[in-house]
Amino acid sequence: MGCSCASEPADDRQRRVLVLALTLNAIMFVVGLVGGIFAQSIGLVADSLDMLADTLAYAIALYAIGRSLLFKAQAARRTGIFLVFLGLGVFVDAGRRALFGAAPESLVMLIIAGISLGVNSLVLYLLTAYQKDEVHLRATWLCTRADVVANVAVIASAVVLRVSGWRFIDPLVGAAIGAYIVKEAWEILRNARAARSEAGALPVLE
Repeated sequence: MGCSCASEPADDRQRRVLVLALTLNAIMFVVGLVGGIFAQSIGLVADSLDMLADTLAYAIALYAIGRSLLFKAQAARRTGIFLVFLGLGVFVDAGRRALFGAAPESLVMLIIAGISLGVNSLVLYLLTAYQKDEVHLRATWLCTRADVVANVAVIASAVVLRVSGWRFIDPLVGAAIGAYIVKEAWEILRNARAARSEAGALPVLE
């Protein structure tokens, strides 16, 4: 029997990709959070929370499929707002860890961040087709791109930690991840506002 992928409705393809992405990120959130707590790494914890945010973004995007442009814009806006608070929370906790934290377990960081990088690279590849699509799908692509950057940063910090033993690299990377999450959230909110304007819910700002 031949493959029917070419004739598969666009909404069904989106659902299939988003369900896979949601499942993988939910698993890696749990793995990353447990590993981050065990390794005492705020960078790894921040990375796992970023994947939790992605999981919620995928769930919102799934719910938005087949709905109006305004609904999709509002879904993207909710994702952006959540990411703002998440990024700020990570940034604050990184400061706390810098003052009171211990040196993390770099090997655990390397293993878990390496696995997360592989998972998120796969998801980013699957979502690449939607990076210029409707606003709710662009939001998922931006979230996943942020995850890949965060994974690379955690791996780099683990290498520095193993080589030099400088424990402050971990909260520094954690703070950088928090700041990057806020940056991605701002971009999502900007796209959501443009989509809401297109839907007639807001005046277009020059």
